[in-house]
Amino acid sequence: MFLVCSTAAIGGAPKQPILGHRSAPLLTVDGLTFKDLDRNGKLDPYEDWRLPADVRVADLVQRMNLEELAGLMVHGTLPSSGPLAPLGVGKEYDLVKVREFIEENHINAFITRLNGSAEFFAKQNNEVQAIAESSRWGIPVTISSDPRHHFEQVLGATMQDRAFSMWPEPLGFAALNDAELIRRFGDVVRQEYEAVGIRESLAPQADLATEPRWARANGTFGEDADIAKRMVEGYVAGIQNGTDGLNTGSVVAVVKHWAGYGAAKGGWDGHNYYGRYADFSGHNFPQHLIPFTGAFAAHAGSVMPTYSVLQGVVIDGKPLEQVGAGFNHQLLSELLRAQYGFRGVIVSDWAITNDCSEACRNGTAAGIKPTPQDIGMPWGVEELTKAQRFAKAINAGVDQIGGTEQSNVVVEEVHNGSISEARVREAAGRILLQKFEVGLFEQPYVNETKAAEVAGNKDFVGEGQTAQARAVVLLENNRLASTGQPLLPVAAKNKKIYLYGISAKAAEAAGFIVVADPTQADLAIIRAPAPYESEHSNFFFGSRQHEGRLAFTEKDAAYAELLRVSPMVPTVFVTTLERPLILTNVRPHVTALLGDFGISDEPLLTLITGKVSPSGRLPFELPSSVEAVKQQKSDLPHDSQSPLFPFGFGLHY
Repeated sequence: MFLVCSTAAIGGAPKQPILGHRSAPLLTVDGLTFKDLDRNGKLDPYEDWRLPADVRVADLVQRMNLEELAGLMVHGTLPSSGPLAPLGVGKEYDLVKVREFIEENHINAFITRLNGSAEFFAKQNNEVQAIAESSRWGIPVTISSDPRHHFEQVLGATMQDRAFSMWPEPLGFAALNDAELIRRFGDVVRQEYEAVGIRESLAPQADLATEPRWARANGTFGEDADIAKRMVEGYVAGIQNGTDGLNTGSVVAVVKHWAGYGAAKGGWDGHNYYGRYADFSGHNFPQHLIPFTGAFAAHAGSVMPTYSVLQGVVIDGKPLEQVGAGFNHQLLSELLRAQYGFRGVIVSDWAITNDCSEACRNGTAAGIKPTPQDIGMPWGVEELTKAQRFAKAINAGVDQIGGTEQSNVVVEEVHNGSISEARVREAAGRILLQKFEVGLFEQPYVNETKAAEVAGNKDFVGEGQTAQARAVVLLENNRLASTGQPLLPVAAKNKKIYLYGISAKAAEAAGFIVVADPTQADLAIIRAPAPYESEHSNFFFGSRQHEGRLAFTEKDAAYAELLRVSPMVPTVFVTTLERPLILTNVRPHVTALLGDFGISDEPLLTLITGKVSPSGRLPFELPSSVEAVKQQKSDLPHDSQSPLFPFGFGLHY
């Protein structure tokens, strides 16, 4: 049930917050209402919402035992049923397992990978909070999520959920370089997340996309450090409801991945054993730190270290230890904490304490599908035991281990003397502080009916679609011999159009006449997914990531269609710039060329008909050849030889 209390502000009296409760009794003190979370019949300091958050933290930490404190230091996965249950992918939560995690392992931070309607999502998250409320101290759960407001879906990195409004990928915001727009986007995400009970965003990605082949470039703000800094700062300000730190309207930003992830060696991603290194042979590590300073300026609540082992980096005259950043004392305690003064929570990326099995290191045998059991990213510490990895990460500076429910390992390492109890209390205090600051102790529940009115509402959807269209980069817009005018924009009325990869219904709604024969058309629009070709389909993440090939070939159906159709009719070719594609063999065959960053058919046609103008400029250069990509340095921006389209290029009409 919910208790809605009237506010008391007469004579400067404290303002009564709305208290959400189901099982905890209520107390009345001095005419005000409080939750008796520990059910002892009296108002304890941690239950007293009138007190400063740090005072409440100090009181609760001294009451909790070691096992309970250790539970705060792991970030689990809300369990579900089905083949990907270990990753939390399913139709609904396994609430029996949730209760076990909360009551036996004392965990109260979980990532959700649930999909469904906003109302259903809110109801499921409320059920989790009800279980947490019935625990010994009534500590509410912090529910986190990977990004959900974009088109790309990569397990372990993003989610696509139509319960929410859809916006361009972060690269699209970099293409627009509009600080007000990215802050508005962060604010919309905040409202939609908060409506369904998500209070932590595993974003933004502050990595610089300096390696063109890297599979995670789509989640970044491109290769320019100053643009990325501006975008990171704006997103954090939006999602945390301001720049002064956390408040009751905040969703906690987890800025990732500290630091240097985008210099992925050979373009291979750090989720994989074969991609565990970042290459700084260009000596450009300081520039990769610049985007994070935007997060610090906006007082981001949390930071997530990268999986990668950074090669060629020297800090204060000392070569960097060759371990992943989640185990690296130099990167976390010396650089992030001491030099940059970060005081928030450091939460590790997922599964860094897991073992990397034979299948994790070398892939599965032919014909055998990799499974979630093959996931582990303990880069640089593969030979340590799991317990030793926990100790090394926590002593390096990690407050919370991501992707595990094994809080018992923290307890064991304290008993073994590998982790001090003082370090546990320090980390637990930081984590609890965020829960108090965002108001979870007073109101962990959400209004299930209202969730559907907020998440994915018409206004938010419209804003997202406008941003999708504006972010498009117009790369080519040739003049027609018949009119001497550029092909785009096109007046739809009475125009016959041939489509590939676009909904006929959407085109007809825009005013076009759709034809099946390109020779009968006034123009053609061919929409092509970005090319890729993984060489590592026998690795769990390698089979799911868009890695490898950057150029189209005739085995790409949309490109083959371009070659067939373009000699017959003026042709618009549209493709998603999820990475810096090589379009050298596309350009000669198009009349107009568009690069998008995630866009639905309706806003795309709005753009083509001129109702919205393309405003995007390339957030990275587009290379001219595979050879140029191979010769550039992984850590340097704008350094490929003779790019086909330079950084910042973009035509308009």
